[in-house]
Amino acid sequence: MIEAGLRADAERNRQRILVAAEELFLERGAGVSLDEVAKRAKVGIGTLYRRFPTREALLAATSDERFMSVAALSQARDADADPGDALRQFLEELAENTSVYQSLAASLGTVIQHGTAGCNAITAEGQRLLGLAQEAGIVRDDVSFDDIICVVSAIAIAAEKDAAPVSRVAHLVDLLLYGMRVR
Repeated sequence: MIEAGLRADAERNRQRILVAAEELFLERGAGVSLDEVAKRAKVGIGTLYRRFPTREALLAATSDERFMSVAALSQARDADADPGDALRQFLEELAENTSVYQSLAASLGTVIQHGTAGCNAITAEGQRLLGLAQEAGIVRDDVSFDDIICVVSAIAIAAEKDAAPVSRVAHLVDLLLYGMRVR
């Protein structure tokens, strides 16, 4: 995603940083040193920090397209779908996409607060689906989107650590939704 208002050389550096970060995060996880990202991108560490002042800002930028895709897919589903089912699908997809980089899940709550297009899209869609499920009397009124993000983070951490051949994300999301149900 191109950042508005950058000089051509600054935009090239930004894109090189994003490509290097994506490669390293996929290879070794979100905890890789930012010095290594800068070296692979062939930029100085100061250049990296000017564009991405924190690790979470860099994680948000590298996750942006994935988050926008999850939100768009959710929005494209049948508007008449059961609100509980729609929320379940969204949470499963979010947890799966949060497990892409090892250790991303541990920072999810901070990452999605960075205001990128993807972070804003995932937040708005999650809040919309939660509101619909609450209005339908499926999810308790005291459940917030922040609560959901905390539990989705835990689910994604469990999924990334799980060596089982079949992901347990769907089962863990079901347990989460069972706990949030109106009794």
